[in-house]
Amino acid sequence: MLAHSPNSSISSFLKLESAGGIILMISAMLAIIIANTSFEPYYQLLLSTPVEVRVGSLEIAKPLLLWINDGLMAIFFFLVGLELKRELLEGELSNKDSIILPAVGAVGGMVVPAFVYLIFNYNDPSAQSGWAIPAATDIAFALGVLALLGSRVPIAIKIFLTSLAIFDDIGAIVIIALFYTSKISLLALIIVACCLPVLTWLNRSGVVAKSPYILIGVIMWIATLKSGVHATLAGVVLAMFIPLKAKPTNDATTVESPLKSLEHDLHSVVAFFVLPVFAFANAGVNLSGVDMQQLLHPVPVGITLGLFFGKQIGIFGFCWLFIKLKLAKLPNSISWLSLYGTAVLCGIGFTMSLFVGSLAFEATGINKIFDERLGIIIGSVTAGVFGYFVLKISLKKQAAN
Repeated sequence: MLAHSPNSSISSFLKLESAGGIILMISAMLAIIIANTSFEPYYQLLLSTPVEVRVGSLEIAKPLLLWINDGLMAIFFFLVGLELKRELLEGELSNKDSIILPAVGAVGGMVVPAFVYLIFNYNDPSAQSGWAIPAATDIAFALGVLALLGSRVPIAIKIFLTSLAIFDDIGAIVIIALFYTSKISLLALIIVACCLPVLTWLNRSGVVAKSPYILIGVIMWIATLKSGVHATLAGVVLAMFIPLKAKPTNDATTVESPLKSLEHDLHSVVAFFVLPVFAFANAGVNLSGVDMQQLLHPVPVGITLGLFFGKQIGIFGFCWLFIKLKLAKLPNSISWLSLYGTAVLCGIGFTMSLFVGSLAFEATGINKIFDERLGIIIGSVTAGVFGYFVLKISLKKQAAN
């Protein structure tokens, strides 16, 4: 088995994420086009198709859209958990000095956009549940935009952006767990709790086969789905028990890391199937019936301004403050303008924003006169275009110097 250098691994990972971002853009555009043509009824019919799985008295019956949002996105969060564990144990996040700046930026990038949103929706209790929508960053989309700038982008910018997005995902996981849960089923939670010692035993016993972990993970996902806690969190929890290193055997053969193996296998599945399918299912906004009342409703306005202004103010402002206080330092290959451009780019909240929006409004059945997806699309596109041009200018200046 050939060993890969860390640099080649990072390069292949970033290339894959960038390609996934481009596929994601195409899927989103295709959904919007279909939703505004005569095929729109068929699009809605597809998403509302009832899908039912029954084993005895156990029944899971949901429309196809919720199978995508609850099922496929659990795979995405499983991958996020795998990446998080690896980064914390031996990656960029294992070095305290290198995590301060992206961690601080992520906090600012969640707090300020949420505050901007609430300013516009402070007097509407039903709309306030969407406060976390502009607090998300879509790493696949952001890296897709960076790919358009070519090889001029310093690796430090990509590492900063990726590290910030990981902290952003941690924040999203916490927010979903604390604020977007329905009625709790005690029996289902007990089943989830019973899965944890089994996973602990598998991990400490040095079991490297993936199938036992996946089997327990499926049981835990079903129980989490029935518990009222959002089912995607089961993916994150399962990832924490996947061994990073396999125990050495008596023979000389090298045992592959179960975590890295799963992470490698799932990257293609998530980048080229899970996220594009999610984007296609959730981005289909019908613009034909949109009037100024909908467009200027406080919810889409709060999301748009939260993503575009809130993200850049929060990330760049918090990073600037900590650097000036000498609590963190600006990487050598990143200029202030490049840092600002990266902060603007983090306003692309597309996938995670759509997901949180589905939890805040669609899943709750709130009768609304607005469409939060308008704000997500406008804010994300504006941040992506502006961030691209800011980074293009800053990289030209760096090259000239």
